[in-house]
Order: sequence, then C-alpha cells, then structure tokens
Amino acid sequence: MFGSLDVSTSALVAQRIRMDTIHGNIANAQATQRDDGRPGPYKRRIAVFETGDGRGGAGVHVSKIMEDPSVGQRIYQPEHPHAIKSGPYQGYVEYPNIDLPTEMVNAILATRAYEANITAMDATKGMISATLRILA
Repeated sequence: MFGSLDVSTSALVAQRIRMDTIHGNIANAQATQRDDGRPGPYKRRIAVFETGDGRGGAGVHVSKIMEDPSVGQRIYQPEHPHAIKSGPYQGYVEYPNIDLPTEMVNAILATRAYEANITAMDATKGMISATLRILA
C-alpha cells in the first residue's frame, strides 16, 4: 500500500513541474527576447514525462524540459527594438510559439491529473486506516 503512495507522490511532483512549465509559457507569451540572452523570442517549453521515479522505483518523473522548435508568429513592426535587422524578415518581430488556449487546456489537464492523484492518495490512506482498525 505504501508503494501506491510513492506512485501518487511522484505523479504530484511531476504534475507540479508540468504546471510550472505551463505557467512559464503563459507568462512569456509576448516575450520577444529569451531570458537566457540567446537571440530570438521565448520558446514554448514542454515537460517530458518518463515512467519510474528516476531511482528505479515505480511512478513517474519529468525526464527533461524541452523547447518546442517551431517558429512563432512574425509581425511587421520595424520600430520595435527586437525587430529583425536584416534578411528576408527585416523589420519583422518574431513572437513566441505559444497558443494561449492550448496552454489553458494543458493547465486544466494538469490540474485534473493532480486532483486525481490526491484522490488516489486519499483512497490509499483510507485503506491503510481501515486495515489498522481491523488489526487493532
């Protein structure tokens, strides 16, 4: 029974990281510059899950956070400080490849998964309590 608590706990941690990633995407939906100094707009980030807890046990964990390589929307704004200076897209500003409705749906899905794992933990705790009452 305690193993199921470990599985649910690992899922809670993974869903929290997923939510943090989604929140970062929403917060940077209009960021025309990356936070790490690289050229170009913020790139959408995706939490990648992997089975196991990373230590050989059951459960799930976030194996990596990857950037979506797709190109964002380009809007002609030659006066913008982050406008492309030369080439075929000169004067255009590239915005992040983030679709807010998609991010909101992903946030709802992550929240539901988090809630489902809390429900599973509560059921496990109830079974443990019932077992202890029978044994006592």
